[in-house]
This record gives sequence, structure tokens and C-alpha cells, in this order.
Amino acid sequence: MERNAVSEWTWHSNWPAPAKLNLFLHVVGRRADGYHLLQTVFRFIARADTLSFEPRADGEIILATPIPGVPADSDLTVRAARLLQQATACRQGATLHLDKQLPMGGGLGGGSSDAATVLLALNHLWQTGLSRPELEKLGLTLGADVPVFVHGRNTFAEGVGEAFTDVDLPPETYLVLNPAVHVPTTAIFGAPELKRDTPPLNPAEWRPGQGHNDLEAVACARFPAVAEHLVWLKQHAPQAMMTGSGACVFAGFAERDEAAALLAQLPAGMKGWIADGLPEHPLAKIH
Repeated sequence: MERNAVSEWTWHSNWPAPAKLNLFLHVVGRRADGYHLLQTVFRFIARADTLSFEPRADGEIILATPIPGVPADSDLTVRAARLLQQATACRQGATLHLDKQLPMGGGLGGGSSDAATVLLALNHLWQTGLSRPELEKLGLTLGADVPVFVHGRNTFAEGVGEAFTDVDLPPETYLVLNPAVHVPTTAIFGAPELKRDTPPLNPAEWRPGQGHNDLEAVACARFPAVAEHLVWLKQHAPQAMMTGSGACVFAGFAERDEAAALLAQLPAGMKGWIADGLPEHPLAKIH
């Protein structure tokens, strides 16, 4: 949804939570506490979950659309709303409605994006007044990918995903294939065979097309469906790679027609879609 002015975002709005792609993902080390040190470029794309909110006077946070098998107390959207309440001593509540379109365990950042949109939306609707950097710090306690969605810019990220150098990316359309398997992030990062010593890049010197995904080999070995989809896509688009820790794989094209033509060739049993890259997060200017 496009908005011409920040003030137009209201309780009656549909709030987007867009997907991200990792245009590369290098593991450059590991901290003493076990967290991996990463370098990656995050790109937002025009495919999203959508959230809407209703005010509550009783201070409760209720998710009206729970995800099967995910208890409310562990749902990232509920946790994000409660975290904002606690951080600001806000006594207002909200009923959350989530239209889930992004696959779970797909490497598209869906859960993190949902949490970030909750933080941005309720900070605006409750008028709790936190700055974007303050919301980023809150988001990091929910998950490593949450801060980038709060940050709102396509960016070169480092550390555990919280240090940003913004980048301007060319227009591109992406063909994304979804192997429809849930790849647990912890299983990939915990794999003993994961390469953890890729030499760091200088963010100022990175250019589109540079880099690879260190997690790809592990995910392909452990989840054959990921390997199958990536092999097919690479045959037609050598620049293809996996996003995040999987399962989705993607390839970027300068012309939308190219992506659409390749989507039309997708073998029976494979599922995919195309989405344009975004110049920034749809909520990048909200406060």
C-alpha cells in the first residue's frame, strides 16, 4: 500500500511486512557467546504479510489470527507488542490481525518482518515516541533480522545483523522458488560443516553480484528439495542463490519479462513467484 504522507497511517490501515532477500550472506567469524558474525546485503521485495490493528482499552495484546502450532506467548507479533508496552510503560492494548503470505522457514524474514511492522505501527498508533534506532535495539532482542526491517533501508549488514551501511540497489525483478520445506535456522548455523571463516568485505567496495551464501551448501545437503530447486534455477540463471538459511532460492533479472518467462517454464511440482525489488521498506518514513 502506498502512502503519500506519514499521517495517513491509522488504526484502519493495512500495514505491510515485506519479505527480504539476502543478495549474499557470508559467515566471517563466531563470537565467544556462539553468535555468528555475518556480512550480508538485505533487499526488500514487493511480497508481504499484512497486519491490521484494533485499539483496546484493557491493555491486552490479542492475536486474532493465531498461526496453528504457535502459542500466542511465543508468537513474534505478540512478543513485539508486549515488548513495546514494557519499554514505554504504555497502558494501551491492541488486537492484532495477521494475513500470513510469506512461508515460515523460507529465509524471507517473514516472522522478523511481522515483528518489525508491529513495533513501527504500534509506536505510531500508541504515540509511544521511540526513535527508529531505539526500536531497532528493541527488535534485536526479538531476533537478529528484526532490526533491518525497522531500519527500513536496503543495507549492507554486519555483526550479528545490527550494524548497517545503506546501499542504493538497481531496479531488479526476482524469481523466487519455494521448495515448501521448513528449514530451521538453528539447524543450519549449528552444523559442524558450516564454513565460518570467509574473509570480510569492505562495505564501501561491495557491488551487486558480488558474494555468495555460505549457508547454501549446508541447507542443500540436509534438505534435498532446496538443492533440487537451486539446481534447476541455476541451469537457467547462473546468478541464482539461496536466501538466508533457506529454503527459498532466487534469481534477479534486470527485465521483469525475463523473470516471468522463466516462471512460465517452472516444472510441475515446483512453486514460485516474481516480485520487484523495493527502493526502501514501505514504512521507511513513518515515525
